[in-house]
Amino acid sequence: MSETSSSVARPVPRATYRLQLNADFGFREAAAVVPYVARLGVSHVYASPFLRARPGSTHGYDIVDHGELNPELGSKADFDAFVETLRAHELGMVLDFVPNHMGIGGSDNPYWLDVLEWGRSSDYAGWFDIDWFPEAPHLEGKVLIPVLGDHYGKVLESGGLELRFDAEEGSIALWAYGTHKLPIHPDCYGAVLGTGHAALERLGDAFTHLSAYHPHEQRRARELKRDLARLAADPQIRAAIDASLAGFAGREGDLDSWSRLDRLVEEQVWRVAFFRVAADDINYRRFFNVNELAGIRIEHEELFEHAHRLVFDLIGRGVLDGLRIDHIDGLLDPKTYCHRLRQRAPRPIWLVVEKILAEHETLRADWGTDGTTGYEFANLLTGLLTDPAGDARITSFYRSFTGERARFSEIVRASKFAIMDDEMASELNTLARDAARIARSGPRTADFTQNVLRRALKEIVAAFEVYRTYVTEDGTCAQDLKELDGAITRARRNARALDPSVFDFLGSLLSARLTAAPGSGYSRQEVLAFAMRFQQYTGPVMAKGLEDTAFYRFNRFVAANEVGGEPAEPTTTIEAFHTANARRLAETPGAMLATSTHDTKRGEDTRARLAVLAEVADEFTAAVTEWSAILAGEGAGTAGGEGGEFARNDEYLLYQLLIGAWPSEAEVDDAALGDFRARLSGAMLKSVREAKVRSNWAAPDTDYEAVVEAFIERAFASAPFRAAFLPFQKRIARLGAVNSYVQTVLKLTVPGVPDIYRGAEHWDLSLVDPDNRRPVDFELRQRLLDDPSAPAAAEALGDGSAKLRAIAALLALRAERPALFAAGDYLPLDTGSDQIIGFERRHGAERLIVLARRFPSRGVPAGTPAIAGTGAARLVLGAGTVDLSAGPTPSELLADLPAVVLLAGVDVAAGAAPSSGVRALANADEDA
Repeated sequence: MSETSSSVARPVPRATYRLQLNADFGFREAAAVVPYVARLGVSHVYASPFLRARPGSTHGYDIVDHGELNPELGSKADFDAFVETLRAHELGMVLDFVPNHMGIGGSDNPYWLDVLEWGRSSDYAGWFDIDWFPEAPHLEGKVLIPVLGDHYGKVLESGGLELRFDAEEGSIALWAYGTHKLPIHPDCYGAVLGTGHAALERLGDAFTHLSAYHPHEQRRARELKRDLARLAADPQIRAAIDASLAGFAGREGDLDSWSRLDRLVEEQVWRVAFFRVAADDINYRRFFNVNELAGIRIEHEELFEHAHRLVFDLIGRGVLDGLRIDHIDGLLDPKTYCHRLRQRAPRPIWLVVEKILAEHETLRADWGTDGTTGYEFANLLTGLLTDPAGDARITSFYRSFTGERARFSEIVRASKFAIMDDEMASELNTLARDAARIARSGPRTADFTQNVLRRALKEIVAAFEVYRTYVTEDGTCAQDLKELDGAITRARRNARALDPSVFDFLGSLLSARLTAAPGSGYSRQEVLAFAMRFQQYTGPVMAKGLEDTAFYRFNRFVAANEVGGEPAEPTTTIEAFHTANARRLAETPGAMLATSTHDTKRGEDTRARLAVLAEVADEFTAAVTEWSAILAGEGAGTAGGEGGEFARNDEYLLYQLLIGAWPSEAEVDDAALGDFRARLSGAMLKSVREAKVRSNWAAPDTDYEAVVEAFIERAFASAPFRAAFLPFQKRIARLGAVNSYVQTVLKLTVPGVPDIYRGAEHWDLSLVDPDNRRPVDFELRQRLLDDPSAPAAAEALGDGSAKLRAIAALLALRAERPALFAAGDYLPLDTGSDQIIGFERRHGAERLIVLARRFPSRGVPAGTPAIAGTGAARLVLGAGTVDLSAGPTPSELLADLPAVVLLAGVDVAAGAAPSSGVRALANADEDA
């Protein structure tokens, strides 16, 4: 069920296939596609989270109970049948696991609801990262619940808050909008039940005196709730309960009439509030800035055991062979977590972590993982396929067309500041408060005010080049010191008005060096706790500022605007590609290789098309100028209004999305175009809101959004625009198909574990999430896989079957020669041209030669040096053999194929010539 790399004494998959589970694609549906996935050739299904999540979850990351399967995906019997189907087809399974946060809100997380009922005395209060003593005095001992769509008073007087009795539980709660359950503290039940019935009065009095049972108040409360539930079975008593609750309701529009309910709310251990209050007052750690996802303290032994009990059981029973750890940077101490996971798992597992690495950063070797989930590899490939010759031309045109002049680094810094000023201001305020408390511990730092420290911390966070550092009780490593010192140096330069000594203090504090010398006067525990909490803040600010803001503002070349990407440096040299592959083989041979994921902002084939634009920069910029003029002329007298003109930066983005995601010719019809238009509108709406320039999620500018939609409608309705756009798009699509084929071959042959994102074995022309979670046509893929004789003409137009067949052929080879791929040496080849990438994989007598074209618009380069070797080599993509003794050149080998894979050094069998369909795909530009 799994292969074992000679350099990693743990099970490592041969290849994985990601399945996105939800209510419409649950365990039964997953089981139905298992035969196809096995036929494709992977060794493991890589499942999205399948533990109990909030009802209606489309992704599964909002887990409410790690100890149960998600019932919306099917029953336990359905899950067991899915597992048996995997075993019958000799497939293993890997799970996407979420240890950083849980879904809250609604009425589904029993542990969170217990905290809301009992506050700090809840058995689960320590599970969540809550600041019970925040700076705001009105929140002391309370949890902020920012779920209201308007100010508290307005929601209260409109009747949006309702007191309800649960007859089955015998419990009372406030419900916001009938959706969000906010439990009433049991010692308030007496006030709610009132004196309208003698039995209720007696029971209410017992609730009021719960403190007499300290420290067993919760046990006593459970007993009294059971009594209340039994009493409520009597219709007269139930009517009395309903009457008591009705006494807390007021009249809509009369705020004073709701004063009794308002007083009851004030007595609770939570404060329900307008969702915008969260930016300033939130006092629990969230997943980024998502109020409905609360951070959990997985470092606590009890919580760790609870959260992993079911997963460890599945590992022990052989159901799971590995875990993909979601958002590892959200954890207080990722290294300790990974070590504990290894130690507690009942058997060895494959362990990869979702870690976004900066260009100069490497995964920490001492974590003991098999590698990352492959974001850096996706960007490496896109950069390799991007022609550096077009960069300057595209940059110049982008600036002139849009008027955008800021450098990307300036946009990132401004975006981070915007996040810290608005969506994540509360967390920064808390850090500044705690830093000031520590500063007051020593006379040399006592005069650093909270305001000064906040300004300095903000500058340091904005100057970070990595997502976070990893200071722990074990100390601060040289890599972390370098990152901290670099950020502080840049912060000093950017904030010359601040006293430089404040940065000296913060540098010592953030590295935990403040208490290095005995008798420092500072608490080591407080210093270390601060440094580690700071690390949990920098990552979300980077993610929200860079990925979810700057990437939507800087639209110069959006193929490079991917998670883990460097939009300012969109290209990768052949040398850098080889270096990265050799390092991966040496350090993390079991790392995942991804080209599409549930997080990518554009699908892999959308990016492959967009990469072509750098090759044809002059044609592209001329085309954009023409298209814009056509649509501006057709919109004369209709654009503008309250929403203003369509921003040129957004218009420029729209053209790239149209080029990259336009349906393939085999799929274009009225229905497909109608569907694409709706998808494109959704992607543009999200882009505009994420950019936070003309609109945003918190306060959408519906007038401007209407302008965006009207422009899209105009483009789809304009015959002149279509006449100008489609020939250019058709050419880019054909060249992009060559890129798609090349990146597929490279992913399946370089060191690492290739992952196929659900459906991406065929065209993946998706846009940003949730577009990349659309249903997959598995029947089409099964049909193409079972019948490889697709018409040549269809392949010339890029119907996706050549890509699927290449994947199947290479996965079959990986199964045939596992050691070659898992442990084979990686040797770059001198191809004599920057248009051809070449390398070998060697293991014993086995030799794999891989050649692939870059920049397909230029044609196949001539005069390349011969490939050394003797004897026959098998053509893996297609059929037949190549005589290496004849000294074939890369130019000759790539005349018919955009990528060639040869297996030599072993017995090979001759076969037919490569299919004409692949030939047509390789020479797409010549046919355009």
